[in-house]
Amino acid sequence: MPIEKVYAQLSCSDLERSIVWFEHLFERTPDARPMDGLAEWHHADTAGFQLFRNAPNAGKGTLTLIVSDLRTEHSRLANAGLEPSAIEPADTTSLVRLHDPDRNLVVLAQPGRA
Repeated sequence: MPIEKVYAQLSCSDLERSIVWFEHLFERTPDARPMDGLAEWHHADTAGFQLFRNAPNAGKGTLTLIVSDLRTEHSRLANAGLEPSAIEPADTTSLVRLHDPDRNLVVLAQPGRA
């Protein structure tokens, strides 16, 4: 099965409130609103993120984003009021954890020590 594109997806209870939060995370508005209850951010040609209004499943997901400069992203997220955790340094991958308005876990990871 050749895969052409992958979308990560999280459920939310209040789409408009969650869109604002993810606009701060991604530093831009959604790229598409293809149907009622769905917002999409397109990342490069092969990846994307979908935010879907589905209250029963809200808060049960995890999204991991690989970044190249975790310290810069941590500062930016803190300044945007998104309340990232402290940087968790490790030899193989350093992490920052934060939660969206529904308490879905969002992890930023940087290979190596940040």
